[in-house]
Amino acid sequence: MTKPLDRDLRVRLVAAVEGGMSFRAAARHFDVGCSTVIRLLERYRATGSVEPAKIGGHRPRVLEGERAWILNRFAEEPKMTTRKLADELAERGIKVSHVSVWNLLKRADQSHKKRR
Repeated sequence: MTKPLDRDLRVRLVAAVEGGMSFRAAARHFDVGCSTVIRLLERYRATGSVEPAKIGGHRPRVLEGERAWILNRFAEEPKMTTRKLADELAERGIKVSHVSVWNLLKRADQSHKKRR
């Protein structure tokens, strides 16, 4: 994974564009991509800061709020497929893949049978 541009370079890029230099000219001058300059200026104009956004981390699991419902439903009908559970979740307004359901069941140490 790449690291963000140095703060000094970010400040100089913003100063150059705010001083009248075009995005492309600033990109060539500082040897960065034009899209990098565009995104940096969009961020600067929206937030007033040249600091980079957070990099990395994990997304919250979508199904954690429905964990109890899924485990109860699976306990009621243990031979239900993960696709069927995903379809039932879609009816409740939560669109996820069957793999997400499978991962939740796996984290909960629930085994399920696959049907052909």
